[in-house]
Amino acid sequence: MLARLAPAIFVLLWSTGWVVAKYAAIFADPLIFLALRYSFAILLFIGFCLLSGARWPRSATAIGHAVVSGIFLHGLYLGAVWWAIGQGVPAAISGIIAGLQPLMTAAVAPWLIGEKLAGQQKLGLILGFCGIALAVAPKMLTIDATATPIHLLPLAVNVLGMAAVTYGTLYQKRYLQTGDIRSIAALQYVGALLVTIPLALMLEDLRVTWNIELVAALAWSVLGLSMGAIALLLYLIRRGQVSRAASLIYLVPPLAAGEAALFFGEALTWPMIIGTVIAVTGVYLTNRKAAGGTAASEPAKEMPAV
Repeated sequence: MLARLAPAIFVLLWSTGWVVAKYAAIFADPLIFLALRYSFAILLFIGFCLLSGARWPRSATAIGHAVVSGIFLHGLYLGAVWWAIGQGVPAAISGIIAGLQPLMTAAVAPWLIGEKLAGQQKLGLILGFCGIALAVAPKMLTIDATATPIHLLPLAVNVLGMAAVTYGTLYQKRYLQTGDIRSIAALQYVGALLVTIPLALMLEDLRVTWNIELVAALAWSVLGLSMGAIALLLYLIRRGQVSRAASLIYLVPPLAAGEAALFFGEALTWPMIIGTVIAVTGVYLTNRKAAGGTAASEPAKEMPAV
């Protein structure tokens, strides 16, 4: 039963990251909240590694690669996304922008790791970017009278976050093909903490309002996302089912938008709905198997944590 449900549960957990980011921003500044999250995640992952007998990297180079990948995959990626949501980018829009990650990976893979794009992949890239533009345009240009305008800087930072996780994905694919993923995950959160603390000190007032709501958000972020999602990913890797979870990545933008509408009343406008459908179609075309049976854009199957 778990083997059948694990991919869907993993993606469902992942999609809640944007809702948690918006909820947590009510009680704490985003970057200091992430610093707390990473700190607890490091402690829990170290305990998990010790209990499960995980092997740690033996060379300074391997440790360095794990830390650097964490800077991009967690620190800069989540820092940018959570800061942007804290600055007013709706969780639904941020979730839709998250769909750019596989597209960005496919777009830069030919230059960074020598992968070539087929015709359907190029069409998918065009559709994906058009879909994101359609979803975001009404709030950027206030074409929709009911839409709350979004400032350009937070939106640009959100997109930069997707660029960071794209680079981190390719970096991990190049330098972390071997090693125990449990200990690597622990070191990645160390890298994330190293970059998040200075950013929090520079950009925030370090506001934290301790209450049951904040504790609940922190507990879900650490246990449900940083630990639970990773545990499911480890289970899927062991059973060889990562491709099934990756195929469900296309459901994350509509899931995040639906959750934002349910919990925060964010409007699901027709441009957002249509743009999401177009973007998801573009991501599917970019990553589906080519006619000859070769998987397209393999790096896009590397899924960042939330």
